[in-house]
Amino acid sequence: MRSELIRTYKSLHTWTGIVAGMALFIAFYAGALTVFKEPLSRWATPPGIHGAAVPLGDAPALIAATLAARPATADRFRLDLVDEGTGAGGVRLSWDEAGDIADDHDRSNDRHFSATLAPDGSVRVAEQRPAKLAEFLDVLHRVVGLPYDTDPNRWVMGVVAALYALALISGVVVLLPTLAKDFFALRLGRNLKRMWLDAHNVIGIVSLPFHVIMALTATVFAFHDGLYAAQDTALYDGKIDALWRAGTPKPPRVAPDPARLLAPAELVARARAAAPGFEPVALHYARVGKPGANMRVWGRAPTDIARTPEGGFILMDPYTGRIGGTDYTPGLQPGSAATLTSFFALHFASFGGPTVAWAYFVLGLAGAFLFYTGNLLWVESRRRSERAGHGPVEQRRATRWMAAATVGVCLGCICAVSLAIAAAKGLHGVVADPGEWHRVVYYTVFLGAVAWSFVAGAARAGVHLLWGAAIATAFIPALSLAAWLVPGTWWVSADTATLAVDLVAGGGALAFAAMARRTGRRVAAGRSDSVWAASRPGMAA
Repeated sequence: MRSELIRTYKSLHTWTGIVAGMALFIAFYAGALTVFKEPLSRWATPPGIHGAAVPLGDAPALIAATLAARPATADRFRLDLVDEGTGAGGVRLSWDEAGDIADDHDRSNDRHFSATLAPDGSVRVAEQRPAKLAEFLDVLHRVVGLPYDTDPNRWVMGVVAALYALALISGVVVLLPTLAKDFFALRLGRNLKRMWLDAHNVIGIVSLPFHVIMALTATVFAFHDGLYAAQDTALYDGKIDALWRAGTPKPPRVAPDPARLLAPAELVARARAAAPGFEPVALHYARVGKPGANMRVWGRAPTDIARTPEGGFILMDPYTGRIGGTDYTPGLQPGSAATLTSFFALHFASFGGPTVAWAYFVLGLAGAFLFYTGNLLWVESRRRSERAGHGPVEQRRATRWMAAATVGVCLGCICAVSLAIAAAKGLHGVVADPGEWHRVVYYTVFLGAVAWSFVAGAARAGVHLLWGAAIATAFIPALSLAAWLVPGTWWVSADTATLAVDLVAGGGALAFAAMARRTGRRVAAGRSDSVWAASRPGMAA
């Protein structure tokens, strides 16, 4: 009975992993990069794209002039707090206008505007085209490689995450009988299947808590709206929204005059006083001059958990400075809100500072490797081996197709992501909308890589795509180097965080080149009965 149970769980682990593995590779590879969304955005955004900052003391005049010139801006705008290196605080005012896709999650087509004061006190409004690289990578991560972050695509992600959870549970059950003996075994040698299996098992067990968190939180994120609706029906008789409104203070019947807004400097000071250790970075205004006007002071507290990678916020009245809620404020959350926030923080690495961010980056890449090796193990376990005296063998069509799909999707994703990152800087000023070109570049390269993998076969395509990944990833630091050597070509991102982008990309390019050389030798000298051999046997059913 025990052996039968193990076989059942092994089959479950294999097929759930196969079905979800390639989608999860994309999610984890892109997700590892989104841990550093801010440095990537700065690397991809030219200096001055957001317009000139004005002193913090001039912020009231900037707000008043902008609202007079663009009244619709009162519905939603933001003040970003910046330090231009002089030690004196400044602000930038900006807002978004909905683009072609009106979705609360995918705002990639929104138009972005900024306002600044002219010397005569008038306002200058300009449309900006900031880099949308980080948002694009985040969408890839959230919807497992699908183009847009829409409800149906999130449901697909939720199904993949549920299969992922089943693969984790069944994998642990399968490994338990040999866990003590094989836990840290990594047997290097000619038996590639054994080596891949050892690496797969070690990474899977060591990073199991991380994967459990990712699987559960991703499933909840995908079906959040459905769970909310079910809770409303089962527990609140369809009246949950009314209950929420009943607990919310009613807005004044007469809307306050926008001229009576408290100065941003005063709002920042009140936020710091209310939450020691909380450092404001932006003020988000909503419904200014209308009933229900409110303002969120966004900021970070490095020693506390936050619900999003951008931090948390204090809800305030922009006219009186009265604090309206701290459920999303790091360090001030009540127990229930802090418990809920912990799930978000564990998924987004929004706690622990740079140390945790780097740990999540490594774990994300290791997770992508886990799914890649899982598919390779399936291929190796199902290929036909040549037997003495029987001559060459023909591999099954399913085995060759799975090998080609695994190479094309996984290595194609790496090539496409690297070129999409490079395009953020390389195409700026050349194309009208660099943000849309992230999609064009990514899906052109990705689909081309998948097609080539089926045409050339997994073995040849694996070598070609690894070299392609090395070259594409090398473009990232090469563009920065070209900016240093030839001023005026591209911009130089000279801070520590953006320098890390170039260094990590350079290291990745070298790693992919080394893998390409090793894979090339294996393809040329490996066993002729392998799907990874250079020769391509005929088609078999």
